[in-house]
Amino acid sequence: MGTITVSNLGKAYKQYPTRWARLAEWLIPFQPQRHTLKWVLQGINFTVNPGEAVGIIGINGAGKSTLLKMITGTTQPTTGSVRMTGRVAAMLELGMGFHPDFTGRQNAFMAGQLLGYSVEEIARLMPGIEAFAEIGDYIDQPVRVYSSGMQMRLAFSVATAHRPDILIVDEALSVGDAYFVHKSFARIKQFREEGTTLLIVSHDKGAIQSICDRAILLNAGRLAMEGEPEAVMDYYNAMLADNQNQSVQTVLRDDGKIQTVSGTGQAKTTQVSLHDRNGNPVEVVDVGQEIILRIDACTTSDIEQLVMGYGIKDRLGHVVYGTNTHLKGQVLTKVRSGTKLRYEVRFPANLGPGTYSIQTALTSSDTHLINNYEWKDLALVFSVVNINKPHFAGLAWIDPTIEVELL
Repeated sequence: MGTITVSNLGKAYKQYPTRWARLAEWLIPFQPQRHTLKWVLQGINFTVNPGEAVGIIGINGAGKSTLLKMITGTTQPTTGSVRMTGRVAAMLELGMGFHPDFTGRQNAFMAGQLLGYSVEEIARLMPGIEAFAEIGDYIDQPVRVYSSGMQMRLAFSVATAHRPDILIVDEALSVGDAYFVHKSFARIKQFREEGTTLLIVSHDKGAIQSICDRAILLNAGRLAMEGEPEAVMDYYNAMLADNQNQSVQTVLRDDGKIQTVSGTGQAKTTQVSLHDRNGNPVEVVDVGQEIILRIDACTTSDIEQLVMGYGIKDRLGHVVYGTNTHLKGQVLTKVRSGTKLRYEVRFPANLGPGTYSIQTALTSSDTHLINNYEWKDLALVFSVVNINKPHFAGLAWIDPTIEVELL
């Protein structure tokens, strides 16, 4: 079983005012230093336990790839240490270690040896590598003629030819076609079930929330948040609009979940509730039942344009459905300060049995990245039960009519 322990990890690069200053520091070692340190990462501490899956997220430049390089040993840290146990397989930069003039088969043998396999082991695993990569005769062509997707196919197939104790995956999977990405994540999920420890960097919210037990958010080279994937992704979503003098707050709900509320506060929701078709409050609804989502809001300043949006999320935080008044052609304009509003959204609860939550947004357009007046996750939690419908699987009630004809 593999474990990863990161202790006070930091990485800094030397910056010199001129190239002559670099030369002078090298030639005259006992003089005062002529460089300053540019910290890319600083004070990173976390542990990944055996069999656990942890996702790392953050905007570009937050330090995610540098962190993985230090964990895998391709970059040395300035401070701190990394301790790992077990066999490690890593996919970092696309095609890292591949020689463009060697064939895919030759590169597979070289990459396999870097992972600790013997030549005999790689030869035994090679048929499986070829079958999973599905690049056909290109396996015996130089890698320089490969597309980026083909390089990713081969690199992933080699890295996962044998189940490792620890699997580390950077964003390389993002360049693959939909079929192979789906196939790759299926293998990752299989490894997880068999006990592999997983560390993954991805901008794919769905992948992080469906695969990972925990998520880590990096911001400006520091660990900004660590916790359940849904809560961390909600906080990350709020940070994306963090250039509007907005506040970002987290609140611990009574059910133990962390709610993120962000925005400038120029418009706010005052109450979010769910009702049956007669207006009676409900917390549990039947599959297909007609319901009303009632959102009360108010403004604290004059707003040129106001859009209300909402989303229904499943228990893992995946958005099942979402829309807003901009998409529906019902934007309010020139809303005065102190205005009170009530939105009533009527729809059939064509959802599968389970627990769901409502997220709300008050913005000026169809995105919160321009004017985020308020974005509230976990604004409401409700349950769906199946009282009188035939049993079915999934998150959506899409009752079909099936005709059978004997031919």
